[in-house]
Amino acid sequence: MSQIAYLAPTSADEAAAALIKGGATARVLSGGTDLLVQLRAGRLAPGLIVDVKRVPGAIGIRQEDGGFVIGASTPGMTIGEHAALEKAWPGVVEAVMLIGSTQIQGRASIAGNLCNASPAADSAPALIAARATCVIVGPSGRREAPVEAIGIAPGRTSLAKGEFVLEIRLPPRAARSADAYLRSIPRTEMDIAVVGAGVNLTLDADGVIADARVALGAVGPTVALAPDAGAAIIGTRLDEAALARLDDAARSACQPISDKRGTVDFRTKIAGVLARRAAAIAYGRARGRA
Repeated sequence: MSQIAYLAPTSADEAAAALIKGGATARVLSGGTDLLVQLRAGRLAPGLIVDVKRVPGAIGIRQEDGGFVIGASTPGMTIGEHAALEKAWPGVVEAVMLIGSTQIQGRASIAGNLCNASPAADSAPALIAARATCVIVGPSGRREAPVEAIGIAPGRTSLAKGEFVLEIRLPPRAARSADAYLRSIPRTEMDIAVVGAGVNLTLDADGVIADARVALGAVGPTVALAPDAGAAIIGTRLDEAALARLDDAARSACQPISDKRGTVDFRTKIAGVLARRAAAIAYGRARGRA
């Protein structure tokens, strides 16, 4: 392995400048659980690693304007132990806590999971369903983008040169609303999702679904919102007919590949099953908050 330069800037401007100077081979170190594996496997040969954990705002969780702000380098274990966040957004926390083993969760970051841009990233479907946004910093200052705009292809993001994700923002939790995340894996734990499904629901005072978002992972080149799946259950109390429409819409949103982890047919079928199950969990949680 060739020698790699390392910087740990203490400001967003310094980090952005370092990434620009480092050029195309510069890489951001957030948690490092993906980056270090790729380095050791010889899949990456960066000339510079920019460790952003010392940038103000990169680590920590705070409540702001009724919602939550999660520092992009905050370890998964810290997210899982935050009681208020788990109460408001259990599906998001469920998704984060499925990223690797206990040891991995002590280092793995939510931004690293997103910016690795894997179609099977566990955090992404839950965050997209939740309408989460990313605060991105770079040479031109700060901008905000929805989570679904980050991954544009396997291993590729929409981030421009010098940009990195500093924070993840979750909106205020509406009354009578809740979320859930489920995935299918070959083993009982510590595996990569064959399919993932995040669902976020809001009910009216009568228990009718007034708003719904469904996002699917590992069934296309990117984790993506499935708007027809959400629309299929709006205006219902999630009866069997609504669940059947949700199942069909989730399957129709799939564009998977066949590989050693699952065939096109298997992934498509499981997407419908998981969407149904996650919706039922979210609906039950939302009714409990009425």
